[in-house]
Amino acid sequence: MKKLAILLFLSISFSSVHAQIQESLDLEKAIQIGLENNFQIKIAVENVNLREREKQIGAGELFMPRVDATYLRSYSKEDVEQTFINDPTPRQIDDAKSRNKNFSIVGIYGFRPESVVTMRRLGELTEISELDAKVTVENTVAGISTAYYRLIVELQRYQVLKETLALSKARLNIAQAQYELGGAGKRDFLTAQVDYNSDSSLLITQEQIIQNSRVNLNELMAVSPNEEYMVKDTILIADVLRFEDLEENAILENKQLLINQRLKNVAFLQTRELQASRLPVLNLNGNYVNNTFNSDAGFLLQNQREGFNYGGNITINLFSGLTLNRRIQNAKVQERIQDYTLDQYEIQLKSDIQRAFNIYTKNLQLQKIELANYQVAKENSEIALERFRLGISSYLEFRDAQVNLLTAENRLISSIFNIKEQEIELMRLSGRIFFQSSMEELTLKP
Repeated sequence: MKKLAILLFLSISFSSVHAQIQESLDLEKAIQIGLENNFQIKIAVENVNLREREKQIGAGELFMPRVDATYLRSYSKEDVEQTFINDPTPRQIDDAKSRNKNFSIVGIYGFRPESVVTMRRLGELTEISELDAKVTVENTVAGISTAYYRLIVELQRYQVLKETLALSKARLNIAQAQYELGGAGKRDFLTAQVDYNSDSSLLITQEQIIQNSRVNLNELMAVSPNEEYMVKDTILIADVLRFEDLEENAILENKQLLINQRLKNVAFLQTRELQASRLPVLNLNGNYVNNTFNSDAGFLLQNQREGFNYGGNITINLFSGLTLNRRIQNAKVQERIQDYTLDQYEIQLKSDIQRAFNIYTKNLQLQKIELANYQVAKENSEIALERFRLGISSYLEFRDAQVNLLTAENRLISSIFNIKEQEIELMRLSGRIFFQSSMEELTLKP
């Protein structure tokens, strides 16, 4: 794809602001570092893992039988006195011992009709967690991209101020020479000194802005605020975006919109889950028993049992104080709320795209005007400097040309950055800033 390269400044050296540069950083590398280090992304990925395990837990609890094994050994020693019907003489047994050994395996399986709906709901919640993680990734990519280009812009402005300061220095030297030779008054020399000091102050202020811009980018990449690097990129503006394509992509791929659609499905399934709980519940059970009982007293000296037992039942709820009806009514209210939420977000999404696209298109127009204005202001500044050097123009005329050039350069830089910023925002809203499709698997590591 052919791209328009805005080459205002062919090189941007971060060493002009900082003492030593360790490595270069391009946008792709910055995004890679951010995706690997950003803690919000790590949290989002862990939340996906939690949801997946909750779905697995739900499947086990809802569709798998429960099997418990029990092993029992018990002993007793008692003094026993017994009287039998056929023998009225009491029988006295001291220290009568009894022993009981029991081993059993019990399996229970209960099928609830709402379990099928429950699993569908858990599946929707898992998809929502994945989409949430993708939203976090996209927001991080957009934030890093904007911060990266903001740093480039501030470095470009620094270069502009350096050039302005150089012009002020040249004017100061000329004014000083003219004053010392008697060709101009001291007032012109002092005014030039004041303007030079003012431009020096602006340059120092810009250094502070650059430092903070770098800290902001480092924060998004989750690296040390003191991390130093050099950016070599210029700002590239892609081919003009089409509003229809952006809106169509947003309806299909915007992750937050997809989340709201799935939340609507979750509310629907919640209602169906409650309604299904009115259906009969089937319970099956079976157990294996191996029991041995020994006693020194009584008719039975030993009793041993071994075998299988099984059975089942069907249970249906007839009345529960109307609580189920109220829960179903609340679930239907939640369905309507999610319907309204989805409709509201669709309107908000289309409005956000329209606003961003308006800013984008207007700044495309402004960029052409500001580029032409910058070229005129630059030529006018060069002429004014030469006229001032020859002594045929006043310092006010030169300063006015100098300020106009500074203003024109800053406005051109701002228009270019605004285009790129809205380009990033439009790609984020359309769901194509990082993932090519909403179905693309999230492969980031926690």
